[in-house]
Amino acid sequence: MTMEASVDARPPATPVNSLLTSPILPTLLKLALPNAIAMFGTALVAVAETSYIGRLGVEPLAAIALVFPFVMLTQMMSAGAMGGGVTSAVSRALGAGNRDRAANLALHAAIIGAGGGLFFTAMMLLFGRTFYALLGGSGEVLEQAMHYSQVLFSGAVSIWLVNTLASVVRGTGDMRVPSLVLIGVAIVQVTVGGGLGLGLFGLPKFGMRGVAAGQLAAFSLGALFLIWYLMSGRSRLTLTLRSFAFQRDMFLDILKVGAMSCLSPLQTVLAIVIFTRILAGYGTAVLAGYGMGSRLEFLLVPIAFAFGTASIPMVGMAMGAGLVARARRVAWIAAATAGLVVGLIGLVVAINPGLWVSLFTSDPGVAEAADSYFRWAGPGFGFFGAGVCLYFSSQGAAKVGGPVLAGTIRLVLVALGGWWFAASGAPAWTLFALVGTAMIVFGLSTALSVHLARWSK
Repeated sequence: MTMEASVDARPPATPVNSLLTSPILPTLLKLALPNAIAMFGTALVAVAETSYIGRLGVEPLAAIALVFPFVMLTQMMSAGAMGGGVTSAVSRALGAGNRDRAANLALHAAIIGAGGGLFFTAMMLLFGRTFYALLGGSGEVLEQAMHYSQVLFSGAVSIWLVNTLASVVRGTGDMRVPSLVLIGVAIVQVTVGGGLGLGLFGLPKFGMRGVAAGQLAAFSLGALFLIWYLMSGRSRLTLTLRSFAFQRDMFLDILKVGAMSCLSPLQTVLAIVIFTRILAGYGTAVLAGYGMGSRLEFLLVPIAFAFGTASIPMVGMAMGAGLVARARRVAWIAAATAGLVVGLIGLVVAINPGLWVSLFTSDPGVAEAADSYFRWAGPGFGFFGAGVCLYFSSQGAAKVGGPVLAGTIRLVLVALGGWWFAASGAPAWTLFALVGTAMIVFGLSTALSVHLARWSK
């Protein structure tokens, strides 16, 4: 701590903006609010899309459940994982007063984003049918999944570019423009996807292909806008191709954070898939009750994401300017705030699960399972929110190894513990208690890793 305080005593060479000097909590809240609105809107789009896919029939509804984990993996890797690496690298360069390096990093990030999109396109077009079949898809359900998947993943580059370029803008400390872009993408996705999927507004009805086309069109427009915005001189960082040159160290600066961070969403998706398959053996009611709980989790993640992504440029710029102690204060304040907000919601539903469950079902068996889930897992939500936020803050400091390891511990605990409970015939509530315990272990492990990590410029 003494060394960090002495580092902070040196004023930054070139203050880029108020992120280096302004009060931490008010600034964090100001940056987090646009992110929270955008992420919450994105979550509602998923709910709306599921709603109108349900109008296409039971098979399409089952099909989207097969594709959804891979859509989430695409989004989480491009936005939260590699996107965090991009925001970290750009903000650290700006914090050090090197705007030319920041602009060059942004162009290298765009190349990485395009490469990531092409990888997902190739992987899902070549192996998508195999993946969905392994998850249990067959017959008409498998065909409907392929209709959606082939259209959506043919344009995965646009999804990656939107999230990558939005991360570049966030690295400058601007959260408003990326949030507005994501809200615009959401509106276009719902409108075009619903219109082409259901044949609304006089448009032809393309079913699942039409729904996917709405998302593809929305992200393509979003990518084009962000390219224009960054090259037009209207952003805080202007990109020019004339001075661009491939530089290995810039790719490494992004990938040393982003590539390792990509393990985190992969672990999250694996934990969900493994636990869902385990619970399937307990019957439909238990599985549906878990679905009620995981749906709320999905809506709470944007809160932790909002505070986490707001902390990345604050931590990154402080690290770039040599203000290490300030960077640590930002990380702890962001984690405490996210943990408090998410934790309060978790405690409310743990005390009165009916507030959430009654919105979706009146079936007594499902309601009983969902009540059990929230009572056992709800108290762990706050630890999970704080851990997720610290994961993002660690990206800003380019010290993400510890939080990723904490995610591995959570995955192993859920997988091995769930298997052992199921094999021994333990009641369903023990599995729900395992989920809550895994959240607590993840949060505490992440906090310990950040406390022990040596942050330096």
